[in-house]
Amino acid sequence: MILSSGGIDSTTAMAIAKSEGFEIYSLTFDYGQRHAAELEAARNVALALGATRHLVVRIDLGAIGGSALTADIAVPRGRSESAMQSAIPVTYVPARNTIFLSCALAWAEVLEAADLFIGVNAVDYSGYPDCRPEYIRAFEAMANLAIKAAVEGTLKIAIRTPLIRMTKAGIIRAGAALGVDYSLTRSCYDPDARGRACGDCDSCLLRKKGFREAGIPDPTIYAR
Repeated sequence: MILSSGGIDSTTAMAIAKSEGFEIYSLTFDYGQRHAAELEAARNVALALGATRHLVVRIDLGAIGGSALTADIAVPRGRSESAMQSAIPVTYVPARNTIFLSCALAWAEVLEAADLFIGVNAVDYSGYPDCRPEYIRAFEAMANLAIKAAVEGTLKIAIRTPLIRMTKAGIIRAGAALGVDYSLTRSCYDPDARGRACGDCDSCLLRKKGFREAGIPDPTIYAR
């Protein structure tokens, strides 16, 4: 199973899982994000990579708020790389990966799927605490204490993070080698009404940097 946002990282993780022979079950969340264009991207990616099933779960994290992605808080724009790394940004969604992985864990138990892929990255990223290796290790340990199948010994959950030590450029090169069509993916935190990427939010800037350093043309259509 793969958690899919329709972005570069989760799409590359899905391609890696497929290349390793895993059957693809794609899980996406409609959580009230302002960048809902990613939902269509996730559907297109799942179709392109031959997912057995693509499930969209709706959770209203907008009711909780606390993030520029779910509340009326301005998305940071035009920041330098050092500014991005200086503190956890307002685009952090409270406990998002914990919520998402918990839902994935429930579906994994139903599917009897031991391997959960997530495209978290601890190198070229925005400093989110739930992307760190120690967080993933802790969640995996908890997962194997939390579900009936693990307690009974019929399933051992492994949280797989094939991208966690890779740069964005390395991720893009790895995906390109596997034939990933990155024109299907979306990264922008604040796209316009036509779904075009803004070009200067943190996510767009990291995407541009990744393609530039990978030496691969960025297929994104930017609003400016």
